[in-house]
Amino acid sequence: MGCVSIACIAYENGRFFVAHRNPSGDMGGRWEFPGGKVEEGESDEQAVVREMSEEFGVTVTVCERIGESEFTHNGKVSKLHAYRILLPYNGMKKKFILTEHSGYDWVEPDEIQKLYFVDSDMRIYPQVLSYIESLKNGK
Repeated sequence: MGCVSIACIAYENGRFFVAHRNPSGDMGGRWEFPGGKVEEGESDEQAVVREMSEEFGVTVTVCERIGESEFTHNGKVSKLHAYRILLPYNGMKKKFILTEHSGYDWVEPDEIQKLYFVDSDMRIYPQVLSYIESLKNGK
């Protein structure tokens, strides 16, 4: 089995927080739910907090796990675990500090399919949508 990666799902006021990757490197120039690889000896929750701190300069609150999927990257099968997160602020008036991304935005659910999104996130996106629907319906 390959590695485990985490996707950080912030959803507020009917919109998702998405980030645009820097143009260079793996999956450069594509949109994504922020996240990254879980490192050796680290829990998923610790990885969520570390990745958001490294990539955006914020300390987030980790909520429940939304779903999981598998994807193949460079010939290795990897798992992707999606977690709902709460950001301390929305990054619009007070900007986030970007290290891995050229920008970010808050988008409505139907806008995600129009963006050039990374494949692994699109695999888990149906579960994310189901989760959001369950929130709207009060579970």
